[in-house]
Amino acid sequence: MMPIRFGTAGWRALIAQDFTFGNVRIVAQAIADYLRSEKLHHKQILVGYDTRFLSENFAKTVTETLTANGIQVLLCEKDTPTPALALQILKLKTAGSVNITASHNPPEYNGIKFSTSWGGPALPEVTRSLEERCLHHQTDGRPISRMPIAEGLRKKLIVPIDPGPAYLKHMRGLIDFKILKKARLPVVCDPLYGTGRGYLDKLLEESGCKVTVLHNWRDPLFGGGTPEPSEENLGELMKVMKKQKASLGVGTDGDSDRFGIVDSDGSFLTPNEILPLVLDHLVKTRKWKGVVARSVMTSHFLDAVARSHGIEVRETPVGFKYISEVMLKEDFILGGEESGGLTIKGHIPEKDGILACLLMAEVRALAKRPLRQCLTDLQKKVGFSYTERMNFFLPLEKMNALKERLSTHPPTTLGEFSVKRIVDLDGSKFMFKDQSWLGIRLSGTEPVVRLYVESDSPKKVKSLIQQGKKLVGVS
Repeated sequence: MMPIRFGTAGWRALIAQDFTFGNVRIVAQAIADYLRSEKLHHKQILVGYDTRFLSENFAKTVTETLTANGIQVLLCEKDTPTPALALQILKLKTAGSVNITASHNPPEYNGIKFSTSWGGPALPEVTRSLEERCLHHQTDGRPISRMPIAEGLRKKLIVPIDPGPAYLKHMRGLIDFKILKKARLPVVCDPLYGTGRGYLDKLLEESGCKVTVLHNWRDPLFGGGTPEPSEENLGELMKVMKKQKASLGVGTDGDSDRFGIVDSDGSFLTPNEILPLVLDHLVKTRKWKGVVARSVMTSHFLDAVARSHGIEVRETPVGFKYISEVMLKEDFILGGEESGGLTIKGHIPEKDGILACLLMAEVRALAKRPLRQCLTDLQKKVGFSYTERMNFFLPLEKMNALKERLSTHPPTTLGEFSVKRIVDLDGSKFMFKDQSWLGIRLSGTEPVVRLYVESDSPKKVKSLIQQGKKLVGVS
């Protein structure tokens, strides 16, 4: 019996192996126990799901358990983006949401993302409590109570809901549609068979963009790939853009919390390049004041743009919940992470890929020139930054040895680079005297080591990668 563990964005597991109806009931019961312990069981809770195999059935299983515990469920009528659920938590003041999704993971995975009443992902103290409660129910042996869906509807413990209209209305107030309507951009949109269909394409069409939509139907196998809006997975979008001479390509992942952006020349812009462009645009067009939050392994290009506007940056551990905490505590402009998360002032404390794509359409429309050119102009102003991220699979014993070595005997030099200080907020981030840096982060859920490097020249980046590989112990 494998213990149920929550990562940075919930519990994810292989369908039929660990992600079973039995284990889903256990997680649902743990959530019900938690809500009762916090005296939140009298409030409603949202239950949503994505387009994965059996996701709607797993959502009904969660609902049967919650209603058996006397908790009223607002059950989504169709697959729904994570950011739309987050907005409904705040608007309806629910106890939170339970979302059946594995986000950008391969199709053989599914998962449960639990968000609490503040609208953001559950914090570590909550997920630890859920893990303990899950273990109790796994070893207890007693069956989990269930209330059939028909009975829940009859007793009004289940209320069908469509979060779409409220979300679309909210987005119309966040994005400058006047700028978009003047530009009438030709845009190619790819929701990658996920929950973004009917949301991102609809808003782009409303704004006057000439939209071509790809993969806007449900496919639990995601076309044989993964629903991650990466450069590799947006290849078809790039081909269509070239054929149609489109100004912009946009994509979202399975639950629409991540984004992918492609420029008119077919080049993919990374989140490390997008976040500084969005910040610069927001400050210039909205005149916002406040702080910016980014995860520890996100590019310092964002910091350079923030400094140019007199804005402070808050560095957080990896996981959008930590960025959300900053959003709730301080006057906030933007928060983002290099893995493709973004939110802004006046929005939800959760990452939103749909929002990111619309903001980039706004940037492109106002600039009237390719995004790559906007990026180069911004770098000329604040300084050039080059980043790389690499993943390495290591045996468990090597992972443990690396972790021990980094904590007890961290290097003071890496080749020609002298370590100025070490940031141990999440993993090990070696800051060098020339402002270059190298980060190493060990995954807590799989045998993966992530290497991050950043410098002001491609040559230095190449050298840092070599040093990072030596440190990790790979060729």
